[in-house]
Amino acid sequence: MARNSGKTHRIVPANKSNNRPSQAEKSRLRTEKHSGNSEPQPQRNYTFKEVQPLNFVQGEYFDAIKHNDIIFGIGSAGTGKTFIAASYAASELFHKRVDKVILTRPNIETGRGLGFLPGTLEEKYAPYLLPFDAIFSRALGKGFYDYCLKSKDIDPTPLGFLRGTTFDDCIVLVDEAQNCTREEMKMLLSRIGKNCKMIISGDVDQADIPDSGLSDAIHRLDRILDIEVVRFMDDDIVRSKMCKQIILAYRD
Repeated sequence: MARNSGKTHRIVPANKSNNRPSQAEKSRLRTEKHSGNSEPQPQRNYTFKEVQPLNFVQGEYFDAIKHNDIIFGIGSAGTGKTFIAASYAASELFHKRVDKVILTRPNIETGRGLGFLPGTLEEKYAPYLLPFDAIFSRALGKGFYDYCLKSKDIDPTPLGFLRGTTFDDCIVLVDEAQNCTREEMKMLLSRIGKNCKMIISGDVDQADIPDSGLSDAIHRLDRILDIEVVRFMDDDIVRSKMCKQIILAYRD
């Protein structure tokens, strides 16, 4: 009769050992644990499709964004100012060439402050950022875009909340800048820090306030090195033929 050696043998299911995390996965999990980020980053398992300018001025704007620290995109609705700027920022964030993208714009055109709107600050500010939402969702994918919002890699912030901050290692997108006051524009521009690019777009002919800070800034800063102003004309409208006809019809 065979004698029991007294040793016990633990039976391991065949598929259990194959599911053990690799060393790289353990390292990633430890990093997420210590960083306080409990939500794993979605897999970016697709090739980022870079934006191609649709006309000569969009190409000039794209080149100006690449090679300058502060860029003003000036022109009417439908010229692609916001689209080019946000697409560039999405590409830089996707390829990890910047740590963060800050989105901001004045809310003067509503005729009332954010405090009068219902909900949390994020909910109050969400309607102002719909143009950015569509562009980033399409460029990054909805899942990764939502992750970036939760992790503050994409950070929508009301203009008034930026006072006292410093912009380092980021891209700042400023939309509807014609409604910034001179004081707001000075405050915004003086936040720029190291490895920061600020892209400011607006239409000086559509300001809802007197003495627009955008017009003032262009006059003061146009000749400073690494600051570029790109102007879009009515012929550069690409949104639609009808959009172009409406813009022209409202020219005095």
